[in-house]
Amino acid sequence: MSGPEILTQRLRLSRLVAIDAPALFEYRSDTEVCRFQSFSPGSLADAESFIARIEANGFDTPGTWFQFAIRLRESDLVVGDIGAHFVRNDPRQVEIGFTVSPAYQRQGFGSESVSGLISYLLSDCGKHRVFASVDPRNESSVRLLRRVGMREEAHFRQSLWFKGEWVDDMVFGVLESEWGGS
Repeated sequence: MSGPEILTQRLRLSRLVAIDAPALFEYRSDTEVCRFQSFSPGSLADAESFIARIEANGFDTPGTWFQFAIRLRESDLVVGDIGAHFVRNDPRQVEIGFTVSPAYQRQGFGSESVSGLISYLLSDCGKHRVFASVDPRNESSVRLLRRVGMREEAHFRQSLWFKGEWVDDMVFGVLESEWGGS
């Protein structure tokens, strides 16, 4: 089961597969990167196991995450990953989450991949709403979500128990009727 391929100016978003495990492990195990991530592999085997579990998920299957590798179009190098969670109770809504390798941050790859995925979901798949949940201390991600045209919908105070502490949760969203394809 392969899933869609999304092309942007510099990137190709395609299913995260077993061969991507070393790259995934390298950036997802970085202390600063994994600070805000729910999945942080402790070993290459953890990354391989994660990919094996999600590879079975079909695209647009309610209640599942579909994980794309963010690849440079020129070289196919994996520079991050971006996921789409198809909400179980309302498949017209999709949650997204993204991670960019520190070596490729601040080059616009995060914004480009998020915009590309949102455009695909809203324009090509006919979804109604795309949203993202982010810890407000993750200032780079908050700025990115605003930059691509998502708006802050909520800021919940100490609403999540995450990695041994209560943390705030900000929710950003965009409706199909609002999307301009930033």
